[in-house]
Parts: sequence; C-alpha cells; structure tokens
Amino acid sequence: MRRALLGLAAGALVAACSSGESILNAGNDPLPTTATTSTVPSGPPPSTAPGQTTSSTQGPTTTSTPLASLPPCPVDALEEATEPVELTFWYGLQTEVETHLAALTEQYHAQQDKVRVTLENQVGSKETFDKYVQSSQDGRPDIVLLPEYVVQQMADGGTVIPIGACIEESGYDTSAFLAGALEAYRTGGVQWSMPFNVSTPVLFFNERTLEAAGLDITNPPVSLEQLRQASQTIVDAGAATYGIALDSGVDSGGAWFLEQWLAKARQLYADNGNGRLARATRVLFNGPAGVDLLTEVQSMILDGLAVSVGDNPQGIDQLFKLADPAQPAAMAIASSGALGAVINVLDGGLIPDITSEQLGIGPMPGPDGNPLTLVGGGSLYVVAEKGDAAAAAAWDYIQFLVEAQTQSTWASQTGYVPVREDALELDPIRSTYATDPRFKVAYDSIKAAPPDEPSALGPVLGPMREVRAVTAIAVASIFNGVDVPSTLDAAAQQADVLITDYNARN
Repeated sequence: MRRALLGLAAGALVAACSSGESILNAGNDPLPTTATTSTVPSGPPPSTAPGQTTSSTQGPTTTSTPLASLPPCPVDALEEATEPVELTFWYGLQTEVETHLAALTEQYHAQQDKVRVTLENQVGSKETFDKYVQSSQDGRPDIVLLPEYVVQQMADGGTVIPIGACIEESGYDTSAFLAGALEAYRTGGVQWSMPFNVSTPVLFFNERTLEAAGLDITNPPVSLEQLRQASQTIVDAGAATYGIALDSGVDSGGAWFLEQWLAKARQLYADNGNGRLARATRVLFNGPAGVDLLTEVQSMILDGLAVSVGDNPQGIDQLFKLADPAQPAAMAIASSGALGAVINVLDGGLIPDITSEQLGIGPMPGPDGNPLTLVGGGSLYVVAEKGDAAAAAAWDYIQFLVEAQTQSTWASQTGYVPVREDALELDPIRSTYATDPRFKVAYDSIKAAPPDEPSALGPVLGPMREVRAVTAIAVASIFNGVDVPSTLDAAAQQADVLITDYNARN
C-alpha cells in the first residue's frame, strides 16, 4: 500500500534530493552570470531592527531590465524550418502525471508537423535543476521545467531566453492568465518563465472522522485558532488520536509552509518587498509574525493536538497519518498537486476503510483565516543558444501547453491549477469543478492573492533552496519544543549569510 502511494504521489510533492550531497551544496554551483537585473541599492531601512517585518509597500522600486539587453526570442524562425525541429524537454514529474504530459505531447504532435518533442524525466525537481546546473550549455535541453524557488538563480544565470521576450515578439495575449501565476515568475521587470504545473498547499481531511467528532465538513478550519479548536474537539471525542499531522520537510511544513503562512498574514519573508522590489539582503521570518505563528503551531504539538511526522523525505508521510490504524490524524496539509494521485489510490482500494468519497479538501489554514496561498509547482524555461529554430519551436510547444483547452485537460487529470481563467469555461475542468469542488479549492486560493502585493507573491531569493533547508531544520527543532524566538533568530542569521554570499557572487 505504502509503495503504491509513494509511486503515484511522491513526485507530485517533490522528492528528496538524491545527489548524495547536503541540500546546502547540491546543485549550488553558480550558473554563468550576466547582468540581467538592474536594481536600486538595497538594504534594511535604518529604523528597522533585525527581525522586524516591514510593510509590503515599503522599500525601493526596481528598475526594469530592457528585454533588448537579454537573449531574443526569434518566434518567426519556425516558419523557415525545412524539416521538423527536434526538441528535448527536461522535467521531474511522477509517473502518473508524466503519462498525462506524454498524452498532451502526442496531441501536439498530431496537430502539427513542424516540431517533435522528446520527453526526458529527471525523477524530481531538485534532480532536474541539479543536472541543469551541472551540465554545459550544449548539454542542456531546449526546454526545462523548474520549481518556483530557482527564479532568481535562473534570472542571474544568463542561460535562458526570457519568456517575456517571446510574449512581446509574438504579441501573445496573457490577459486570461492568473496574474499571480505569471507574477510569481517575474522579477527585475522580466517575465522569465511560463507557469505550467501550478500547485499550492491545501488541507486534506477525513470527512468521516470530522463527522464523528460532530464537526461540519462543509466548513473546515481556515484559521490556526479554528484548527486548534477543531483538533481539540476531535481528540476529546476520540475520533482520532491527533487533530492534524504536520511535518518539517524542506518543500512543505519546514520551509514552504512558513512562506505561505507569512503571506497569509500579509507579512514579508524578506526585505525589499520579498526581493521583488530590489535584491533581498536579509530575511524577516524571525519577526513577531513568524514567532507568533510557529509558537501557535508548536503549542498544538506540545498539547497533543497535532503530531509531526518529521522531515518527510517523500513528501507524503503526513497523508499516511490519515490512514494510520494505530494513531491516526484527522487532517494534514499537502500540495494540491497530489490530489489526483491520492484520489486514484483511494479509488483503487489500497487504503483500508478510507474511500475517495471520504476525502475532504479545504483551504490551507493560516494565521487569520485568509484564503490566499502562494504559487508553487513549476514553470517552463526556454534554454538559450540552441539556435533560432529551436527557440521558436520551444515557444510554439509552450503555447500549446498553456492553451485554455490544454490547461483544462491537464488540471482535470492531475489536480494542478489551470494557469488561465478561460480554461474554467471548457470541459473537462468545467465539469470537474462543478461536480467535484475539491479540485477548485487550490484555484480559489491562488486567485485570492493580490498580484501587486509582494508579500502575496512570495520571496525571490538567490539561495532560496538553501534558505529553505535552514528553516526546515529550525522548524523541526521548534516542533520538538525548543525556544521559538531564539531558534528563528539563529536561522535568520544563517539565512542572511547565505544571501550575502550569493549577492556578492552575483
């Protein structure tokens, strides 16, 4: 049972780094650097004490980088090709999701004869980025799907054609796209990549357990206070051993969720508008908002209302606690990208006594019940120096992948969020959202985030991956009962060193 669920869902949540190196080092060789962003000199305001969170409206304003100074996107070159252009596409997706991508790619092949795409799965997002960084430009693919935490590194690297250049050169209309999805991959005034497999955290819960405790399954908890109250009710009723299962994983409860919780509280994770107004110079997650929210989560664990499953290397251990026959939890927070796979596992009868009909989905609970969440998942980059025809062909394929109909099909099959609003007008996602609202929770959460507010877009840091590793260690310690303020202060100091070092090298 466990192996089956691992095979279906682990890739959707981002598997552990398999390079054998520490996450602080793996894949962290700097990409070739070019001057891709022009920023105003940055730094904390003199009156701001270390750890004090500033308003998202404060800070310098960045100077946009002219697209003319970046690699161009020769979108018309495909028309001049005399034979099919062969493309290589790297990504890290789990097997079931890869099957859907392969089907879409065959559909693309069937409707045109100019481009042929070879799909190459690199196992996971981290592995894909590690291989990309460690390869020469000639050895890299024509298209690569990378996670949200590498935006600044890709912008600094000078190895890709900004998707904004393709958009501008072709006059491509992005008005139907979710603004937050596009803005997540925009920095220095440049749209660097195209969102594709968009996901965000949601609350998974066992409806039967909540009903046994007398709770309303149509109104799951949306604030941390409500989460505590619901967990207390569940434990007191004996419906489950714990109200919620938490984790301290780098790509979930130990790092990504901290970014999400601060965004929900409209608080900045880093200075200079989360690194979106100018290059970030320090983190702010050790401010009062970060201390308060992690103190609240810690108290739930210490009071026996929640349980931590640890660093969660496969990304789904918290979901297994919902099916634990000995000490089950009633709720867990995980990526919406796992929804389709989890439903398939339950429909297959692999988990005793739990069916997909008993699986409830709600917004990720946060400090004040704000429904917004940050964009996660991955986006598509066009690799530079592959020739004009390859760049044009890559842009043509990417346009297909983000068409309204393609996104409607992709979202319905996987549980990912469609990147454009007009996809909701088309079947199958129109019918899926109407008949199974669980799939729409993630879409509504991302839609709730104001795209012009840096705190609601999440941090853009050069060493984002390494900073997440630092916070994951800190959160694990906090879940084990250590002092919250001092632990966050120590983590912030380590993060600031990483940022300073990265900025000095770039």
